[in-house]
Amino acid sequence: MATRSLWDDPDPAAWQAALARYPAVVEAQGAEGLAELDAWYRDALPGLLAARRPPGLEPSELVDVVRWKMKRGEWRARNLALLKSNPDDAIRLVAERAFAAVPDPRRPVATLAELAGVGPATASAALAAYRPDLYPFLDDLVGEALPELGRPQFSLPYYLRYAARLRERAAGLGAGWTAQAVGLALWADSGGKAAREGR
Repeated sequence: MATRSLWDDPDPAAWQAALARYPAVVEAQGAEGLAELDAWYRDALPGLLAARRPPGLEPSELVDVVRWKMKRGEWRARNLALLKSNPDDAIRLVAERAFAAVPDPRRPVATLAELAGVGPATASAALAAYRPDLYPFLDDLVGEALPELGRPQFSLPYYLRYAARLRERAAGLGAGWTAQAVGLALWADSGGKAAREGR
């Protein structure tokens, strides 16, 4: 008998239960330092970004965002090396331009992707910390929960469709839900990378 997926469940309580499991699923990944990095990403970084004028990212913050993304998914040392090859001033300038383009759905992601080692997933991770209502992190495990979008792709056109669907679901779930929270709930429901590797 097939089990009903969270994506097909309209009950906000089911979504809240999945989101509540998120910290435990992070721990279950077994990635050294992920729990601490995840706490920084979800709890500290948004406040730092909200307080900064003009909004933007420090180079070390973008490196930590990439480390968070890769510890949750697939580690790509080359991408991290490429990111670190960007001059610090270039990272600050591009990030300020990207954040200034919010709430445009496309331009902030495309602008951050001008940096070496940054694609739509990394760009979306940075933007999700700043505006979780508009820019959910692009995660292939979350994408797999959205069969109507087809096979997950790390491209801007795919991301735009993905983000729109997560924003729609957040609106349907009601007050307190953001597109990023929807993505975190779906990721937790999937069991994360550790569950996929155990299949």
